[in-house]
Amino acid sequence: MAIPTPNSPPDPTLVAFNRFGLGARPGDRDRLGADPRGYLKAELRRPDIAMISLDDPAYADLLGSTAAIQASMAARFQRRLDRSLMKAAAEQPANGPAATNAPAMASAPVKVDAPAAAPPKPTPATPPVEATLYRAEAQARFDKALRAEAGFVERLVYFWSNHFCVSVAKGNIVRASAGAFEREAIRPFVLGRFADMLMAVERHPAMLFYLDNQQSIGPDSRAGRNRQRGLNENLAREILELHTLGVGGYSQADVTSFARILTGWTMAGREGRLGEPGSFVFNANAHEPGEAVLLGKIYPAGGMGQAEAALNDIAHHPATAQHIATQLARHFIADEPPPAAVARLAKVFIKNDGNLRALAAALIDMPEAWSTPLAKMRSPFDYVAAIRRAAGPGPNDPGQSLNWLNALGEPLWRPPGPNGFPDQADSWASAEGMKTRLDIAWQAARQVKDIGNPNDMLDAVIGPSVSPETRQAVARAESKQQGLALLLMAPEFQRR
Repeated sequence: MAIPTPNSPPDPTLVAFNRFGLGARPGDRDRLGADPRGYLKAELRRPDIAMISLDDPAYADLLGSTAAIQASMAARFQRRLDRSLMKAAAEQPANGPAATNAPAMASAPVKVDAPAAAPPKPTPATPPVEATLYRAEAQARFDKALRAEAGFVERLVYFWSNHFCVSVAKGNIVRASAGAFEREAIRPFVLGRFADMLMAVERHPAMLFYLDNQQSIGPDSRAGRNRQRGLNENLAREILELHTLGVGGYSQADVTSFARILTGWTMAGREGRLGEPGSFVFNANAHEPGEAVLLGKIYPAGGMGQAEAALNDIAHHPATAQHIATQLARHFIADEPPPAAVARLAKVFIKNDGNLRALAAALIDMPEAWSTPLAKMRSPFDYVAAIRRAAGPGPNDPGQSLNWLNALGEPLWRPPGPNGFPDQADSWASAEGMKTRLDIAWQAARQVKDIGNPNDMLDAVIGPSVSPETRQAVARAESKQQGLALLLMAPEFQRR
């Protein structure tokens, strides 16, 4: 078996599964055959490959975002009502209604021959509805990762979900709807047009709530004059800086103007005055009237259409093409992406009207994607998915995988800020992080009931790229579990 030299290009099969996909399962390398590029492109041609359908019985516990947010609103109202009742009961005076029957109760005969009733058993606490929805959505995401062929499309879903991130740390509204946000605003468009995804993302209640646009009111609007409230620029700034143009592609005046354009984009509240609770609505009373200037272009007054026109133009801006191309090349090729690769991706973006399927296909065709060494560290989610695919699915419950992600520093749908989780190798390669990965590798290995020969698994999962050091370490393992754990910690398994 040929061992690659330090200067030789990486094994194309390992590139397909590690750089583009979620890791090989036993037997996957044989199924891929001699055409890894074609194997990846076949995923792009499969209809609805990214979708998680609520019509699938496997996902019966999932809700659309509106229903999920309504459930959270109802639970919040009930919690507040329960607290009010408990407070009222605690504040009831001693001479109140409960005390008026005290003399009669004291004079009543007491039966001493009846056995004392056993205290009622405490009923287990019902998990909050937001936690139940979050775990159901997590399970659906893990299931998709395990069932994917190479997993390229799933990787694209995770890339865009992190690019357009929301955080469950914001509050229960986002915790209840983060999974639905990914299903509704990311997955349907991951191989469609960037402009359509951008519109779906910025209109989604989870994003509007996360970036506070429900608090943004045009100063000269009817609501602004009545309530003495003004703009919140969070959504406008993050769209320009993170979602589209990138740093330096706009001015502060553009941020303020765009925030005015976006006023009125909000989520209907529990009372349902503007629309179905939890759904996107346009509140004309909160929208800043008049024309606006953004990036040098005048947008006439036009209600909701003013922001739609602005978003469409931003989606087609050359700076957006450059920003998206850089982010994709950094994610799939190298921390310092090759400038020529970035330039070609940006050209494809512009030529194909932001068609993300064409952009993904162009990424597969990049020579740099197949010649650049596999030096990036797998992100925590990629690592957990790769472990589950290589060693087996583990418990039929998302709890352990979620705990692993928390320990590794990438809790699901809980990034540290609107810029998402980092995408550089050194972000995940700390000494503490590697120790945690070792603990997780051991846990996963101990759960496998029938491991087989770890040396055979090396060939099945990693192939000819296995270094002599890795092969020797696995061969000298004291048990099959230890051999599997060493495989899951091997540099060839960790790197993409």
